[in-house]
Amino acid sequence: MSILAIGLSHRTADLTTLEKAAVPAAEVGKVLYELQQAEHVSEVMLLSTCNRIEVYAVVETFHGGLAGITGVLARQAGMEPADLYDNFYVHYAGAAVEHVFSVASGLDSMVVGETQILGQVRAAYAGAREAGTVGRVLHELIQTTLRVGKRVHTETGLDALGASVVSAALAAAEPLAGQQALIVGAGSMGALTAAQLRKAGVAGVSVANRTLANAERLAVGVAEQGVPAKAVPMDRLADAVAKADVVVVCTGAKDAVLGIEHVTPRADAPVVICDLGLPRDVDPAVGDLAGVTLVDLETVRRRMHESGSGTTAKQTASAAGIILDEVRAYLAGQRSAAVTPTVTALRNRAAEVVDAELLRLDKKLPELDVDVREELGRTVRRVVDKLLHAPTVRVKQLAAETAGTDYANALRELFELDPQAPSIVSSPSAGAKHEQIDGDKRG
Repeated sequence: MSILAIGLSHRTADLTTLEKAAVPAAEVGKVLYELQQAEHVSEVMLLSTCNRIEVYAVVETFHGGLAGITGVLARQAGMEPADLYDNFYVHYAGAAVEHVFSVASGLDSMVVGETQILGQVRAAYAGAREAGTVGRVLHELIQTTLRVGKRVHTETGLDALGASVVSAALAAAEPLAGQQALIVGAGSMGALTAAQLRKAGVAGVSVANRTLANAERLAVGVAEQGVPAKAVPMDRLADAVAKADVVVVCTGAKDAVLGIEHVTPRADAPVVICDLGLPRDVDPAVGDLAGVTLVDLETVRRRMHESGSGTTAKQTASAAGIILDEVRAYLAGQRSAAVTPTVTALRNRAAEVVDAELLRLDKKLPELDVDVREELGRTVRRVVDKLLHAPTVRVKQLAAETAGTDYANALRELFELDPQAPSIVSSPSAGAKHEQIDGDKRG
């Protein structure tokens, strides 16, 4: 079993394709179920954000897992697998681990160094846990991933430099100080938007959401931070847009929630509307209205490409170095863990042999003194333990240090161990020996 990472993002797909492939929050559970039911897939989680859709899975075979996952994502997107595959990047084994670490660290983000992705990975993991599609392998991988992401931000300073997609979009509306803002959507992206607007010094914030109670909750939180805020019913959306200088729409809905019927052309009081939804939350025709500047994810991507991410080459190189070290440590740990059940099986086999020989001794010498019999037993066990200690410790070290050598199988062959015994004793990934960093494949 090995890790397979499949996805498409702002780096490989246009916004239209990302919109089709996006998985709405309400459908994540269903898609996770379908992914886990795919042949050759045992564990799976789904990361769907405003500029990436990725699947992390534990698979029995590379090609079988790739085909199964691609089929599910293609059906979800309403596309042919071959067409969707043209937008994919695929990472396998050690390369998949490296990719996951890079994503969580913000190195693969549209805005390099942004910290929001770490919370999104955590949320995706929690969703998969709730859906019952995460097992030991993905659990260990994601826990390590979250630690690595924090380490990269702390040690490189990327978290101080890395803006979010929200702040990159809001840059089109600067200066924001003293302006009236409207947020449509009260989820995590809406909360992040509220925080960015507050820091920018807006005069007031209105929050519209399908569930008014959620809008009120976010508005209260903003007001507690010292910025006047109020909740707005969705049926009053047009009025709220008319009073706003900047509008941020981020609902996660399947279809656009803000259309031309909600926006009145404004020649004297221009408005900036930021569409951070995937699929789009704003009808593109809104951008053609007088006095309206529409900023969508494609606009953000283009601007970030033109201006650069704000990170330095030194910081990026430092982050990449940390990730490489962490990948090596993770894979070494996996290889060491892979041989542990065989070592345990060997020690169990040795104990069985000792017990059998002591039983044979009892039958041959039934008159042997009890104290002598017990001392003989202890002596034999000490001898066996000492004989096994050095080779079993060394084989774990060799497994951790050397990729590509099947030390577990060598032990089984040398000592004629039952091939099924290790899987019964413990449950490390049987495919850890294959997890080398050069397992890259791009579709």
